[in-house]
Amino acid sequence: MFPISRRDLLRRLGLGTLALPAVLRGMQAGAADGPRCALAKNAEAADLTQAAIEALGGMARFVSPGQSVVIKPNIGWDRAVEQGADTHPEVVATLVELAIAAGAKQVQVMDHTCNEPRRCYRRSGIEKAAKAAGAKVIHLRENRAVEMEIGGEILRRWPVFREVKEADVLINAPVVKHHGLTRATLGMKNWYGAIGGRRDRLHQNVPQTSVELAAFFRPQLTVLDATRALLRNGPQGGNPDDVSHPRMLMAGIDPVAIDAFGGSVLGLTGKELPHLAMAEARGLGRAVWEADDVAVVDLNR
Repeated sequence: MFPISRRDLLRRLGLGTLALPAVLRGMQAGAADGPRCALAKNAEAADLTQAAIEALGGMARFVSPGQSVVIKPNIGWDRAVEQGADTHPEVVATLVELAIAAGAKQVQVMDHTCNEPRRCYRRSGIEKAAKAAGAKVIHLRENRAVEMEIGGEILRRWPVFREVKEADVLINAPVVKHHGLTRATLGMKNWYGAIGGRRDRLHQNVPQTSVELAAFFRPQLTVLDATRALLRNGPQGGNPDDVSHPRMLMAGIDPVAIDAFGGSVLGLTGKELPHLAMAEARGLGRAVWEADDVAVVDLNR
């Protein structure tokens, strides 16, 4: 990994001590390719998100003017920010702002929740933050899903929300948390919130079905929220004492590496997360996040 401090990041752009949000608003479309992933740490949610995307080359690496963007956070549970069960609203809002600044014609935020949608969207803080940032917020309800060919061994055909699959740019924005069945729910498992049908039937083989969904959706960008981490009693949680505060966020084009990083936040290795090897075997990425092509931005330096 190669470290980048906040000061270094600004100096490279010749912007002295300008605030990082101003740097991002000034990014030009057509940015050159950057690292495979970027890890930002030691700051609050909005700054972490901005720094990680900037280290990747800016949102213009992923979003071109006139494109439609869908951001798929985890909004599955009727939980407040401090309970750690949903993506941090400031992560979502910052992604919306950056996509709009890159020229997106429309940014939509959506999830198929486990608890009642209106409660989840409101209590998580995501609906209010996303709308304030300029997004259209969509509640994905069961009757909107249409059957599609998934192409997996388990998931051959399954109801999928067309809005998610047909976006020009798809951004997966999960959160790091414990899961009672699989030890962790991270980026690939987050695709359960983009499908309809009897999702409980998939719990017999969560690792493989998560990988099959990841191969089907193939987001342009994954942004994993580790600002807080639900360490126990996931995926729903409820007790703030079960939540740690790593104050980190990883973004990038390699969902396998990002899930490996998320597992490490929970103290889990690849042996304890079998979906990593499955995803790597399918060519979805590499389960290595401590590498030369992963940028590290320490905002406390």
